[in-house]
Amino acid sequence: MQVQNILKSKGSEGVVTVKPGSLIEDAAKLLAEKRIGTVVVSETGKDAQGILSERDIVRVLAHRGAACMAETVDAYMTRKLVTCARADTADSVLTKMTEGRFRHMPVLEGEEMVGLITIGDVVKARLAQLAMEKDALEGMIMGH
Repeated sequence: MQVQNILKSKGSEGVVTVKPGSLIEDAAKLLAEKRIGTVVVSETGKDAQGILSERDIVRVLAHRGAACMAETVDAYMTRKLVTCARADTADSVLTKMTEGRFRHMPVLEGEEMVGLITIGDVVKARLAQLAMEKDALEGMIMGH
């Protein structure tokens, strides 16, 4: 299964972004409001300059206390993004996420962000694919 199939199954909600210079407090509120685990830091909504997750916020809170909430996302976002393309396979994405110990990956087409997939999206897609393969094998065995 390819990333493009995973994006299609998610629908067209788009990627939740915040602009560089946004406060950590505002990013945290957005995460809570949208019930999501990460925001992409983007000037235009189509570029991916960084990513800030719930885990990033918890880490900085533990080290710096509540004062960090008045600082900007730029200070704590992950700048060196691991991304994928629509043509990448679910297995290759799952491997990158597992090895890198992260759960969210921007999908780029050239330099333009076209989506964001999570480890949950990839696992769900793989489980659906395995269920279809199981059904097909059972059908062959039973002669249907």
